[in-house]
Amino acid sequence: MIFGLETKTQPISKEQVWESWKRIRTGGKGAGIDGITISDIDKNPRKYLYPLWNRLASGSYFPPPVREAKIPKGKGKDRRLGIPTVIDRVGQDVIRAELEKIVEPTFHSSSFGYRPGKSQHEAVEQCACNCWERWYVVDVDIKGFFDHIDHEQMMRILRKVTNKRHILMYCERWLKASVQMEDGTERKRTEGSPQGGVISPLLSNIYLHEVFDSWLSTTQPHVVFERFADDIIIHTRSIEQSEYILDKVRERMKQYSLELNKEKTKIVYCYRTARFYKENKDVPVSFDFLGFTFKPRKCSRSDGQRFWGFRPSISKKSQKRILGEIKKLAIHKWIDKDIHFLANALASKIRGWINYYGKFRISEMQTLFRGLNKRLARWFRNKYRLKTYGHSYGLMKRVIASYPNTFIHWEYGFRS
Repeated sequence: MIFGLETKTQPISKEQVWESWKRIRTGGKGAGIDGITISDIDKNPRKYLYPLWNRLASGSYFPPPVREAKIPKGKGKDRRLGIPTVIDRVGQDVIRAELEKIVEPTFHSSSFGYRPGKSQHEAVEQCACNCWERWYVVDVDIKGFFDHIDHEQMMRILRKVTNKRHILMYCERWLKASVQMEDGTERKRTEGSPQGGVISPLLSNIYLHEVFDSWLSTTQPHVVFERFADDIIIHTRSIEQSEYILDKVRERMKQYSLELNKEKTKIVYCYRTARFYKENKDVPVSFDFLGFTFKPRKCSRSDGQRFWGFRPSISKKSQKRILGEIKKLAIHKWIDKDIHFLANALASKIRGWINYYGKFRISEMQTLFRGLNKRLARWFRNKYRLKTYGHSYGLMKRVIASYPNTFIHWEYGFRS
């Protein structure tokens, strides 16, 4: 251990800080406003972690401002992240781990986001099963959820789930920690919990468990749903029930200073051609959830019979985002590298895309990997100074025939 044997007034042990550091060390590498990196702490952990424990355990720890970072969200919009310092992340993880043990057993089984033993694929699979059993979906989108969490409401809810003073004290301090803008100025935060914080996902689950999960389960016990953080899908049996539930959800959100996004919140008809009842044309027949699009699709039974189902596959938005990522890599310019370097450089990304989006209808990823193969064909053309794309595609086809396992997606048959 890197710590001495002193004890403090707050019930935070040296072991808790050390275990949290080991978890943070394997996570995100971005530095906060102090510029201290994970590698800096790794070189001399006592220099940084002992003062953190000393202040946490004495109640004198106050979090520094979080660094604001913007990432593109699509359609010219940005998502604002709040990046804490690495030391602050360790402190947040200490409280998160302790608080999670208290609240995790109380969470609803249909809440999947940021929970141990729960996954996005489980949420998508449950959603697909419920779409088959029920004809309608209410696709709920909360407008700027993380930015509009009411601090007073959040603390009131926290006091319901725990009476541990150090947890309540530090959660309140993290909620109120200021934000350092990109121009260097600081802004006080009177609402919200910054995306990027270690404890923010847990606080959001606690908030929405009170606001939505337990409320809907109590008031509408026959209605089923899936929630992943602030992404909510509610399944209903009629358009009338959908409209009723949506009105109730809208009212409930207002009570907790939240607002539904009018453009993105919608009622969807889970249409199949085998059904006799047809909804009017104004009601959508598809929706997106966790990067997948749910819509009517032809499916096959184990005996080979074909039927219409309402199933997920990679969404166009996800494909567009990944193709943009491939474009930024500009692999067609890596002419000083050989093909094995390209394959190794892209392997982890391609494997990740297939493992996540290929879970449901992997064949729908054809468009995505066709775009990647076009980039590879451009690399062949530039590398070997071929005159036309026809020549480059011909060379790539010969390479595929001789070495079909060079790239991960080639192994899965995406070779055109």
